[in-house]
Amino acid sequence: MKKFFLAPSILSADFARLGKDTKKVIDAGGDWIHFDVMDNHYVPNLTMGPMILKSLRDYNITVPIDVHLMVKPVDNLIPQFAKAGANFITFHPEATDHVDRTLNLIKENGCKAGLAFNPSTSLNFLDYVMHKLDLILLMSVNPGFSSQSFLPSTFNKLREVSKKIELNSSNILLEVDGGVKLDNIAEIAFSGANVFVIGSALFGHTNYDIIIKKIREELKYVNSRFIH
Repeated sequence: MKKFFLAPSILSADFARLGKDTKKVIDAGGDWIHFDVMDNHYVPNLTMGPMILKSLRDYNITVPIDVHLMVKPVDNLIPQFAKAGANFITFHPEATDHVDRTLNLIKENGCKAGLAFNPSTSLNFLDYVMHKLDLILLMSVNPGFSSQSFLPSTFNKLREVSKKIELNSSNILLEVDGGVKLDNIAEIAFSGANVFVIGSALFGHTNYDIIIKKIREELKYVNSRFIH
């Protein structure tokens, strides 16, 4: 069976009680926490820094934390987020002059490395660095804000990246972020994704358990089709 991971995006959580809300979504069945970092420069929004990540670790949040850096320049923040408790650090190729060097920096700081692609970003960057990646993140919206609709063009990119991963015989995870919800997660999974960032579609409800249970049922159906 294919292993799927749910990564609730705390950008959509209640910031007045972030620790409690994060723990609540983990207890409901979230596998990772997706941590969106925006600088009001690379993307038009300003969000969270390393101190908030450290505060979640201090609150005894122990699941993997997937830090998505939407910042430019990016290198000086990598050691700070690694020290604060990140497990995965993902960045955009446009945010650095040397993609290869930035990937090395993430590894040197003890984290798994990911490369993120905006809807209009070419996948050609992958041709040079696949061997250094643990994760590929496809943005299915233009980054900056939550509650956007999933862009259908992402399905073709998912299938393309999934083939690249298969041809390289690698264990790279394929993550999708933006507009993921109950009524499209099965099609996203069929297209090759195995990590799903879920924001407002989850945090917009009061009962996280029910939503995550329904999502798991959709993914169970996907696995049943793969088996047969």
